[in-house]
Amino acid sequence: MIMCGPRQSQDLIKKTLNTSQKTLTNANMSVGDSTWAPQDLQKNDMTNKDPLADSGLTMEESYWKLLTTSFSGVLANIKAKFGVTFKDSDIGQGKVIVKACHKSGGNASMESHAVRALLNQYQKCATSPMRFTQNYSGSALNGAATEEGATAGDNEDENCCICLDTFKNKKQLKCKHEFCEDCLSKSVETMGPLCPLCKYVFGRIQGFQPNGKMTWKTKRTSLPGFPGCGTIVINYDMQGGRQAARHPNPSKRFYGISRDAYLPNNEEGKEVLQLLKRAFDEELIFTIGLDNQVTWNNIHHKTSKTGGPQCFGYPDPDYLSRVREELKVNGIE
Repeated sequence: MIMCGPRQSQDLIKKTLNTSQKTLTNANMSVGDSTWAPQDLQKNDMTNKDPLADSGLTMEESYWKLLTTSFSGVLANIKAKFGVTFKDSDIGQGKVIVKACHKSGGNASMESHAVRALLNQYQKCATSPMRFTQNYSGSALNGAATEEGATAGDNEDENCCICLDTFKNKKQLKCKHEFCEDCLSKSVETMGPLCPLCKYVFGRIQGFQPNGKMTWKTKRTSLPGFPGCGTIVINYDMQGGRQAARHPNPSKRFYGISRDAYLPNNEEGKEVLQLLKRAFDEELIFTIGLDNQVTWNNIHHKTSKTGGPQCFGYPDPDYLSRVREELKVNGIE
C-alpha cells in the first residue's frame, strides 16, 4: 500500500493497520469480513458510553409503580420519541433498576436520552411535594372518596391499579375510579389530590415554588403558526435562597433563575396567560430539583419562538390545548 500525506498521518495509519492485523483473530472476524474496528477507536467508544444508560436508573419500587400507572402517557411519549422500551428488575429492599433498551432496528444511542428523560420525570415525581388545604390521609379521604358498601363490595376478581393486588378498603372517587384506601393516601402524599388514572382533581393543589415574580409584555411580531396577532412575552424571575423543610435538601442553598416564555397574543393565548398566572400564584410553575436548582415543574412552556416542539418553540398548533390539559391536571381551569 502506498500512502501520501504528512508523516504524522502516515505513522498513525501504519500503527492502526498493524494493530488491527494483530487483533483480527481475537475480534472474531472471519477471513471474508470487509470491515474492521481499530483498537484505539473501540476504547474511545467505550469511554463515551453513558454510565447511567449502562447501569440503569435505580429508584424506589413505589415510584416506579406510580410512574407506570399515573404517568403512563409520559412514559409512552418517551418510548415513542426515542424508540425504546423500559425494562425493570427488582434488586430488593423495595428498589428496582430501570433500563432503556432500543427497539430492533433502532439507534442504541437513544437509550441515553430516554433514560435521562425518565430521570427528569422521576425527579419531578420525587421532588414535587404538595401541600393541600385539607388533610387527605386516613378518614379525611371520605370527603372525596366514598367507601363501597353492599351494592359494590370488594370483588376479589378485581385489583387495585396501584398495588396490583386485591382491593383493601376500596375507595371510589367521584370519577368512578377505585383504589385501596392506603394506596390512594400514598398517591395523595406523592402527587396531590389527583386521580392516578384520569387526573380528576378532588382538592386544591398548592406546590412548593420558591419566591419570585411573573411579569409579561406584548410585542408586535408574531409567532410561527399564529400570524397577525403579536406575541406575549412572559418573564419569570425566581429568587435564590435556602431550602425549607418541604424542599429536597432543607437548609441548603439553591440558585435562582430568570426564564422567558412565549404565547400568541390572541384570545386563547390571553386565556392561557391568565391560567398560568393563577398557577404561578399557587406555586405550581417551578420547583427545586435534587441538584439545588430552580427548575420547571410539570407545566410546559414555550421558551423559544422558533424551532418547533423539539426546540420548545413554535410552530406547534396543539400547544395551547396541551398546556390547558396540564393546567387542568393541577386544578387550574
